Amino acid sequence: MLPIDEVRLNFNPDSLQILNIVIGFIMFGIALDTKLEDFKRVVKVPLAMTVGIVAQFLLLPATTYGLSLALQVGPSIALGMLLVACCPPGNLSNVLTHRCGGNVALSVSMTAISNALCIVLMPVNFAFWGALHPTASPLLKTISLSPLDMTLHIIAIIGLPFVLGIWCAIKLPKLTARIKRPAGLLSIFLLVVFIVGAIAGNWQYFMDFVGLVLLAVVLQDAMAFAIGYFCARATGLAEYDRKAIAMEVGVRNAGLGLVLIFAFFEGLGGMAVVAGVWGFWDLIAGLILAEWWRKRKTTG
Repeated sequence: MLPIDEVRLNFNPDSLQILNIVIGFIMFGIALDTKLEDFKRVVKVPLAMTVGIVAQFLLLPATTYGLSLALQVGPSIALGMLLVACCPPGNLSNVLTHRCGGNVALSVSMTAISNALCIVLMPVNFAFWGALHPTASPLLKTISLSPLDMTLHIIAIIGLPFVLGIWCAIKLPKLTARIKRPAGLLSIFLLVVFIVGAIAGNWQYFMDFVGLVLLAVVLQDAMAFAIGYFCARATGLAEYDRKAIAMEVGVRNAGLGLVLIFAFFEGLGGMAVVAGVWGFWDLIAGLILAEWWRKRKTTG
């Protein structure tokens, strides 16, 4: 069996193009549910927004870096963990925030702001932490990753659909009201289908290496939820806001990570397995946490 750092997962180029479209559709669906007031809310709740942004774009990548060193994972696994940490949240965080009784308005606003910021911050963040990593940086150099190329790719599959969705929400409110819910549900379904497809097409690799990444993914995901919650708690925010920030930091768009891994890293084994496992575990962990919070509130 090849070492995980030498494995390249197979993914049909045509399927990759469809996956790009799916990610774009997801961002379009998020934007349909985004209003200009969501961006203006930054001024109204500056502390909550600042805590959420700092937790996502600074603390999560930094602690992920430390976790990868502590676990002594392989270079490609470390890169996968860092890439997922640098990904923006998806609209699943809004659903989970609603489910657990958190501040949905704050969650939606943070999702909008985070996805806008990630166009620049995601490639910069990943390039910084990846280059700093003692074992992953030599592997990253062999890939010759261009942060500019990644930024342009992110603009194409995130930025443009996001702007188009906001335009539709403003200019075509009646149409938006009819399609935003089914569009959101369809986008999540399509993403799950493609994550399943990516895993099914490389099933043996996932079975061979899932044991290497599962502990790292579970710990990283738990750490992400904890960072969001306890940062909000430490700054004196109400429980209502803590839940929203925890979901925003804990839920990562692993589907976007898979797109970038196949587009720029040739399906590098450890990275792809981490993103694939994240796509499922993140959903499971988020649902468990949301249900626990909801039942605690009901019985409390």
